[in-house]
Amino acid sequence: MRAYILHLLRAEARRFNARYLLRHCTVDGEIWPAVDGAALPEHELHAHYDKRLFTPYYPFTLRTGEIGCFLSHRQIWTDMLQRAPDSALIIEDDAGLDAGILSHALHLAEKHVQTLGVIQLQTRPLPSGPSQLIDQSGPCQLVVPQVAGLRTTAQVISKWAAEQLLERSALFDRPVDTFIQSHWHTGIRPAAITRSGIIEVAHTLDGSTIQTARKPFLEKLWREAARGRYRRAMRRASHRSDAPASGGPVLDE
Repeated sequence: MRAYILHLLRAEARRFNARYLLRHCTVDGEIWPAVDGAALPEHELHAHYDKRLFTPYYPFTLRTGEIGCFLSHRQIWTDMLQRAPDSALIIEDDAGLDAGILSHALHLAEKHVQTLGVIQLQTRPLPSGPSQLIDQSGPCQLVVPQVAGLRTTAQVISKWAAEQLLERSALFDRPVDTFIQSHWHTGIRPAAITRSGIIEVAHTLDGSTIQTARKPFLEKLWREAARGRYRRAMRRASHRSDAPASGGPVLDE
């Protein structure tokens, strides 16, 4: 396994944290310079981005930061294929970690990633619904939920999964976490480790490097309604998905 700490170089407030993550994640690797979407010329921004590529259609136009974030992950997946690591631990620079719990999580991930492909090290509770328990170690549970979680704060990805995600994202129409969540399209049903040892600490650094200014009230209402419709459609697609899921007892939540 190789570690990639994804770091936007202009986010200087996060640089110390990126170095800390590399030193303490217990996996050899490097700090990977993220693509700065705000600095990309228009033709590069849209070389891979298009709208309404697969259902349910993503209702929002991607911000430049979201495009840059997706391109950053695609760069890492490409590097995995060129360097041929069996798997990668990818951590974004706004993560914190609990090294004791993370060691159990990485034990689970290394044991199962070649079968599962994508294992999210979750920082939040998973969406409600059934999930399959695969394994556990210490306080960590490895599950495959019917509805995959969002966020790419940290994840472990196998080489074969990186290749498949690259192929399916030559064009993309939604953020990278929403794309990975779409297992009916990617063919890879993400697993997740809860109590992963990964902690959200963006609020103690400089906040999000993607979010923009506050939106007008009516636009906020429209976005909330559109987001609700998308989530309902995403749940239906997750239920109908034929992406393989590893066997295990079903946990109803």
